[in-house]
Formats: sequence, C-alpha cells, structure tokens
Amino acid sequence: MTMIPKAVLYYSPKSVWSSATLLALHEKGYGEDEVDLKVVDINKGEEFSPTFLRLSPKAMVPTLVVPLRGSLASDVASRFKAISDTKALIEFLDKSRSALSHTHTTSSAPAPSLCPATVAFASASSKIIDSIHADEVSPDHLQYLNARDQASLQELGKSMVPILESRRAAIVGYLTDCEHETMRMSEKTKAFWREKQAEVETALSVFSGNDVDGYLSRSKNMWEITIPGVLTRVNEELIGPYALGDQVSLADIHLSAWLSHLVRLAGGSLSDDGNVAIKRVEKHIGNGFFFPEDFSSSAFSPFMKEKGVARSKLAAFWDAMKSRSSWKKVNAS
Repeated sequence: MTMIPKAVLYYSPKSVWSSATLLALHEKGYGEDEVDLKVVDINKGEEFSPTFLRLSPKAMVPTLVVPLRGSLASDVASRFKAISDTKALIEFLDKSRSALSHTHTTSSAPAPSLCPATVAFASASSKIIDSIHADEVSPDHLQYLNARDQASLQELGKSMVPILESRRAAIVGYLTDCEHETMRMSEKTKAFWREKQAEVETALSVFSGNDVDGYLSRSKNMWEITIPGVLTRVNEELIGPYALGDQVSLADIHLSAWLSHLVRLAGGSLSDDGNVAIKRVEKHIGNGFFFPEDFSSSAFSPFMKEKGVARSKLAAFWDAMKSRSSWKKVNAS
C-alpha cells in the first residue's frame, strides 16, 4: 500500500526557533503521525552536511519539508518544497490546518487560527515578531555575547568551546573531502563552509583570550542598549495576558520561545513564575532597567494566582504561556 506523503520537520532540541515551531504544531492540533520529526544535532554541525544543505542551502534549523499540492495522492509521484524561514514556516503551519485546508489530517483536535484578526493586531504582531527576529538579537548572538566581564567570559567558554570545536571539525572535514576529491560540491557551497568556519574561528579566538576588550564592548552595547530597546518595543505592543489579548496568536509562539531563551541566559528557569523570570531579566540587564507593572489580571486569566494585582505585561504573558499544554509538552525535558 502506498502511503500518503507527510511533511518532515528537521529540528534541534537546542534551537530556540525549533521550540517555536513545536509550539505551533501543538497549538494547531497536528496529530503525532502527521509530521515526521527528525533531529539535527547542531552542536555537532550536522546542519552543514551536504545532505541537509540540499534542503536548506543556508543551513537553517528548523526546516520544514512539505509535499506540494497536487502530489498528495497515493498514486501520484510526490514533489516537495523546503521552508527554512521560521516566520514563513510557522505561518505555513497555521494556514495548513484549518477548515479550509487540504491537509490529510488524522487529528480531531481543534485548529484555532493563530493569525491576527484585525489590521491593528496584525501590525502589532509584526512589530513584535520582527523585533525579536532581528539579527542583532538572534538566539545565537545572545548566547555568544552573554558574558559581561573576563570571569564570566571564561565560564561561558567552558560550555561553548567544545561545541564550537565540534562544529569546526565538521566543516573542516567537508572541506577536506572536497580537496581530496572524495566529495564534489559547488564553489558556492565551499564558500559557505569557509564563511562558517571563519565565524567559528573568530569565536574560538575570543574564548582563547584575543580581542576580549572588543568582545566586552559588544556585549555591553547589546545588553545595555540593544536588548532594552527591543524589550521596550515589544512591551509597548503587548495587551496581555497574551500578546494580543486573551487569545493565542502567532506573536505568542515566537515571543515565548525567544523570551524563554532570554530568561535562561539571565540565570532563570522555565519553572520560574512570571514575576521571578522577568525580574531575573531586569537584573541581568542592569542599569536600573525595569518593566512598568501596568497589567492587572482582574479582567482575564483564570491561571493567575493573584487577581487584580498589578504586574508587568511580560510577567503576565510568561504565566499565561506557561499554563498551556503546548508549553508543557515542548519544555517537558
């Protein structure tokens, strides 16, 4: 019997945007047998393999490979496309499971729309999502620059250097295979590998004690200027308890994944309640930065412990997302 082709999600448990994609799958009610999940070990540089680069030429994780319409029948040769942009990927998941979609769904779970319902909400959603997807606050960039002095830089290096060395070894191995002609790849791909190798070498050089002053200057600028600016813009768009009010939307999927990463970098845990998590972020930023406590849970939120108590909108948002089954499933480990 010929099986109906399924989508395949290439993801990493270590990837922030992979967790956002998994949140979207759960929120949309996709059945466990509707999307095949395949782990890419980014700590070992598996996204740089020739096989994965054929799917995602820029080595982006997550990547969703989906069968094209017109090739979903069991008696038709399947054709596929790959979606590597996280924003486009999550929008695709949202639109592909609905009353109007052509997905061969096996799930009876509801498929609520995550798309903002009004033009104003769509504008607010885009501002939130675009702000946290900016290159200067990407999850990798945040992690790399999460040291504020030489002592914390040395401590960060203990966890990052083995990963960087493993990724470098993978890239060097592929380039060596090309030099020995045991593998044939395009000049474009080899140039991409060399670019990524140079990025890894630069990071390793810093952890070896080179350009420490430059690193600390960049870290200071990010945590004292860039991050507060992004968080302030996001906070201005939040309504509460979710980004756009009392319904989960696309913005919540992206923001919860990114904010979780920020909280962990600040020394927090996903088990922290909202007030604790956000206070950790404020303390990590320093310089007296704080969020206004201008959200009251009196009108919403049966999951709030203290009704009518003013708190920051991000703290309310954290607790709202933390209460959802999708959060619990994705962050179970």
